[in-house]
Amino acid sequence: MKYTGACHCKKVSFEVEMEIDKVISCNCSYCQAKGLLLSFTTADKFILLSGEDDLTSYKFNKEVIDHLFCKTCGVQAFSKGKDPAGNDTVAINVRSLDDVDIEKLERVKVDGKSW
Repeated sequence: MKYTGACHCKKVSFEVEMEIDKVISCNCSYCQAKGLLLSFTTADKFILLSGEDDLTSYKFNKEVIDHLFCKTCGVQAFSKGKDPAGNDTVAINVRSLDDVDIEKLERVKVDGKSW
């Protein structure tokens, strides 16, 4: 299914093709503080429509995930990294997608605190 999404101020917008039946709810210090609900897709199914110059990056721990967020409103709509096989992947913050009822999605708890 194709979705559109954006940060709060709408400077950063994107389109993504993915199936969302479950979302990851991670308890690591970063995801928990941000309240992220994540779903993953391959990089070729993600298109940044606007706001490339409005993004800034934050990396921590092993510095392998590019946590991108809007310089204006601070919302992190997505992150970029690699899957376990080394393929480019995008983690979508499902809360930033248009027309998705997050209450209807199954949440998979991940114990990122223990990593």
